[in-house]
Amino acid sequence: MASEPRVISPHVGYVIGRLDRAIRKEIGALVAPFGLTVPKYTALSILRDRPGLSNAQLARRVYVTPQSMAEVLNALEADGYIVRSPAANHGRVLEVSLSERGREVLAACDRAVNHMENAMLADLDEAGREQLLEALVNAVYRLGAGFGPR
Repeated sequence: MASEPRVISPHVGYVIGRLDRAIRKEIGALVAPFGLTVPKYTALSILRDRPGLSNAQLARRVYVTPQSMAEVLNALEADGYIVRSPAANHGRVLEVSLSERGREVLAACDRAVNHMENAMLADLDEAGREQLLEALVNAVYRLGAGFGPR
């Protein structure tokens, strides 16, 4: 009879939660000089890879309410980081994409965040980083929270 996997203490979920809070705090400090918050930075990052998302689609990916996403988008538009235009297939839906200024600010923020991630993962070589990323993406997928298996 196969034994059940040993429970690790502290629980992996607890450590991941602490890591999430630590990363959010660090990213918040890194993007603040650019006038961004973590939700604004996250929205810009998603829009770089998925332009044309609606407010509701973007809110789901940023893990905020549609009302909060509307406030984030209003601020990003006022700062000139995004542009909104009517969707081709639905006139009442506004699609969002990055402006040139938004791409420039996002690139600067990404450099700072990449530096932080490199410091955080300094003990892992490239193969270890790939293995960690694959394990985390698969865990997120198994919980039904997005991504697909790698």
